[in-house]
Formats: sequence, structure tokens, C-alpha cells
Amino acid sequence: MVISLKDIKAPIKAELREFETRFKGAMKSQVPLLDKVMYYIVQHKGKQVRPMFVFFCAKLAGTVNESTYRGAALIELLHTASLVHDDVVDDSNMRRGMFSVNAIWKNKIAVLVGDYLLSRGLLLSVDNEDFHLLKLVSTAMKEMSEGELLQIEKTRLLNLDEETYFKIIRQKTASLMASSCAIGAASVTEDSAVIAKARLLGEKIGIAFQIKDDLFDFGTEDIGKPTGIDIKEKKLSLPLIYAINHADKSTRKRLIKTIKKDNKKAKKVQEVIDYVWSSGGIEYATAAMNDYKNQALEILHEFPDNPCRSSLEMLIEFTTERKK
Repeated sequence: MVISLKDIKAPIKAELREFETRFKGAMKSQVPLLDKVMYYIVQHKGKQVRPMFVFFCAKLAGTVNESTYRGAALIELLHTASLVHDDVVDDSNMRRGMFSVNAIWKNKIAVLVGDYLLSRGLLLSVDNEDFHLLKLVSTAMKEMSEGELLQIEKTRLLNLDEETYFKIIRQKTASLMASSCAIGAASVTEDSAVIAKARLLGEKIGIAFQIKDDLFDFGTEDIGKPTGIDIKEKKLSLPLIYAINHADKSTRKRLIKTIKKDNKKAKKVQEVIDYVWSSGGIEYATAAMNDYKNQALEILHEFPDNPCRSSLEMLIEFTTERKK
């Protein structure tokens, strides 16, 4: 059965429609240039998966309220800010098939836009005294920054082991997904056990989500970006780490040399991709992804059965079966 986001969103369709209106309002500014950039960002928004997790988890734990809407907006504002800043850090000119903010308006404006989005999210929480939600997101932002810096430190030397890899993606990717689920629960209940369970659910989903992204880089699906882009940027993903760690000494040396010095040569990069396939790296990473997905499903099934739980189950499946 093909899973569609339209079917998944059905139980929270009304909430997402209301969220869209509120989110656009939260991004408005009195500065014409800033308003122009905000309009561009809204027009090219992604699937807004994180707000979906907020609403689903809120409905798993209680009833959606004003705090839930603010929490969803907070998450999306900070997520968008992190993407704008990431494009500056990575010197990337494309985002979701369109020009990035820094490609059009240059780095200085992009950094300030990211700061504006961050401040809007913080003020949204402070003005409404949603300090419990702000604490959850602030923790995620700290972890995201630490994860990014840890990745930069480790990949410079190409000495990234599997344990460190999982620490990095838990901080870089899974922390915001975990916060999305925790915020949803925290907006409707004060039960710390329920909030912790929702947070762990999001963390498992986030790790599975990142491993899926790793697999895309090796040509497992057509997602509209060149295969081997992580190798070209010297980023060590799970399939590649597995391949390097299970290679003989001479092969390991050759792989590392290619990543360090020949990472811009298409033929050499393809040789690394081919080796990852032949070494079993793809199968290993796929198994790890499915393990985290199954852990997420086990946690989800501890919540009461309702339409939102069924849709969230489909959303978890979607994160590992998506084509892009």
C-alpha cells in the first residue's frame, strides 16, 4: 500500500489548516525586505512534518489547545531558522530544489533572517509564558549546535566511529523531532512520564529519518540530488562507516584517501559508492533504520489506540519509505 501524506494528515487536517494561518502571521515583519524574504520562505516551505508530530502527540495525550498551536509554530520557526543558518554554514545554494536564502540575498541577510526567525519563536513562547515548551526547544537547539560542531571536529580527521555517528545524529536531527513530540504532549498534559515517552518516540523516529537520508546518498532512490554528495562534502554516513570499518587495511586506506583528496572526482566517488554496496553497507544501514523504526512503533503502541495513533504509525512508516 502506498502511503500518502494526505491520508496521514486526515485526523489533524483542521488543526494544520489553522496552523498555516497562524504560522504566516508569526513570520510577519514591519521591514519590507524581511517581509519579502519571509514570503519567499513560506512559498517554498517543506512538508512541515514537525508540526504534524506536535499535533499528533497532543491528540495522543489529550486535546489540542492554544498552547499546542504555539508549540507547533515555535518548532517550525526554529526549524526554519536552523535550515537558513545551515545553508550558510554549508555554503549551499539550493534548498528543496529552489535557491536558498543565502543564494539570493547573500550570507549577511541570511544570518539575520535566521536570527529573526529564532527571536520570533522565543518571543512567541515568552509572551505567552510557555516556558515549559521553550525549555524543551532550547535543549534541542543546544544539542543541534553541539552535534554540528562535533561532526565538523570528527570529520576533519575522518575518525568517526559508529558510536560517535549515532551521538551526532541524535543531537543534530533527532533532538528537534524529539522536541516536536514532547511539545505536543507537554501542551496538553503535565504528566512527565507521558511527555518523556513522547520525546523518546520522536528521538527514535528522528534517527530512522536520518539513516534514510544517508541511504539516499548512495543511489537507493531518485531524490533529485547527485549521489555521493555526502562523500564530496567529506561527511561520513552509516553505510560508509560500516564499509570503512569492515575493509582490509589497504582498502580502508584507499577509501579514506578518496574521501580526503579525491572527493571531487566523480569516478573516484563512484568507486566508493560501489564499494559501500558490495561491502554490505547498504543492508547494514537499512537494518539499523528498520530497528529504530520498530522501536518507535513499540513506544507508539503504548499510547491508547485512536485515529491519531494509526496516522502516526503511517507517518513513521512514511519516514523510512519516502522517496525524497
